[in-house]
Amino acid sequence: MSHPTSNGQTDYVVDQGESRWSDLWKTEDYWAIWLGLFLLFAGLLIYLPNPPAGLDSKIAEANAILKKESERAPFHTLAWYEAEDAKSALKATSEPYAKTIKQWTSKPNKWTDNPLDAFYIPEGKARAKAEQAREKYEALKTESETLKAAALLAEQRAEAAGFNDAALNTGAKAAIQKYRDHLRNVAAAKKKTKINAHNQVPYLIVTGLAIGLLFALGIQVMNKKGLAFIKGFAFVFVLAVLAFFFAAQSDIKSLGIGYAAWAILLGLLISNTLGTPQWVKPAVQVEYFIKTGLVLLGAEILFSKVLTIGLPGLFVAWVVTPVVLITTYWFGQRILKIESKTLNITISADMSVCGVSAAIATAAACRAKKEELTLAVGLSLVFTSIMMVVMPNVILALGMDHVLGGAWMGGTIDATGAVAAAGAFLSDRALYVAATVKMIQNILIGVIAFCVALYWVTKVERDPTRPRPGLMEIWHRFPKFVIGFVFASILVSSIYSGLGPDAGEAMITDGVIKGWTKIGRGWFFCLAFVSIGLATNFRELGHYFHKGKPLILYLCGQTLNLILTLAMAYLMFFVVFPEITAQI
Repeated sequence: MSHPTSNGQTDYVVDQGESRWSDLWKTEDYWAIWLGLFLLFAGLLIYLPNPPAGLDSKIAEANAILKKESERAPFHTLAWYEAEDAKSALKATSEPYAKTIKQWTSKPNKWTDNPLDAFYIPEGKARAKAEQAREKYEALKTESETLKAAALLAEQRAEAAGFNDAALNTGAKAAIQKYRDHLRNVAAAKKKTKINAHNQVPYLIVTGLAIGLLFALGIQVMNKKGLAFIKGFAFVFVLAVLAFFFAAQSDIKSLGIGYAAWAILLGLLISNTLGTPQWVKPAVQVEYFIKTGLVLLGAEILFSKVLTIGLPGLFVAWVVTPVVLITTYWFGQRILKIESKTLNITISADMSVCGVSAAIATAAACRAKKEELTLAVGLSLVFTSIMMVVMPNVILALGMDHVLGGAWMGGTIDATGAVAAAGAFLSDRALYVAATVKMIQNILIGVIAFCVALYWVTKVERDPTRPRPGLMEIWHRFPKFVIGFVFASILVSSIYSGLGPDAGEAMITDGVIKGWTKIGRGWFFCLAFVSIGLATNFRELGHYFHKGKPLILYLCGQTLNLILTLAMAYLMFFVVFPEITAQI
């Protein structure tokens, strides 16, 4: 027997006479697992055997300095930071082979005035831009030397007092932090001095062919329509490239309007004007693309990093999130009287857990309609863009501690990329806390999907006249790609722990993840967002906005989320576990 999925495809559920083993190559969820894990293993095989030269000895040298400086002073000294920077510079992504991979898989480049700069910059123009940027870089570099000298002098004064003068210690820390903040501007300016001549078009074509053939393999095995998929995929891929292109414009980028919003907008524009062409529809594979991306997302959930923040982060992410989800769902059903329970739970999960990823998993678990998923994702993207700009400024205006602000943003801003951008706007400390809290929260994707599937089968859709559903019915409803997500997380976390935190950071975080899986995930998510737009018609979506209930649900739920997350973050980081906060 078969059941239609939320994007209109057929998800095969085996009858008693059919071997359940056929699910392993006949269903979309399993193909998402196979493709995701294939790419993950490929990345591991590429990066792990090729570490930066002298990795272990350089790490040992830096750690010796860190230990010495930690014992010498009660705060992080300049030498401590320089040793930490030396470790941070050890990245597998800086190796020649990794740069080649990035060149072949990169999206359109950042541009300001000339749209062609996103795809093609000739050697002469690139050289001129680099020379123009060098003057600013040299000025900033000179200023940084002055700030470094002032920081060193402040540190020497504190040391002369035996680090026993609280005022001198505070002054030294402030001077060092001012110098460190300035170094970020220097690093950004230095990047612009590089001669960035490129012709991205051939690489984009190869990337499109590779991704198209990868997904066509699964389509062909599942329903023998691989060729039809390839024909339509070219159109979907071009729209994905355009989404990255618009998002790369410097002014748009500064507003926080990312590729996801553009991808959905372009798809909606076509589907609601000209209409999605029939020959394109076989390539409009919303769930296939994003489920594969979610398997790769699992590789980014590193347990050892979760443990660095420990119990405070766990309480912020794992206590507040389910409370907000359940309360928002109850509010939608009992107070707002939202007719569609699947829309209600999808918006609730989207808003409370981690945005689009949670919405996709939840929609699959409760079999929400594609229009409901589109609405939930659309609300998430709009408010994510607003919050990633507003929240850092609110935190600065209130003079909030950056650990508290980072935890607040990590628990409330939906998208992982937006969380990182907002955290980086404040400081490295805020970025670290925000990204880690969001990582802890992302672990809940699989848990929430399972719980929703269980609740829907046993409560929402249960027929009282029929026997209580068994475990197999729950298993059929459970989104199987979550297994791949969990497996990828366990596998990569184990390898990271085996390498140790320093080598793991160089080879896994700044290698396999940033140099491979994150690139693929970005492309797959963008293709999924384009597909959402192409598969959605405003006329079908309109009745879901009855009396603005979905918007009210999201606003009320997010308000509760903001209040509870801030309260829990303050309680955990500054009242219950202040010693952990002091070490961050």
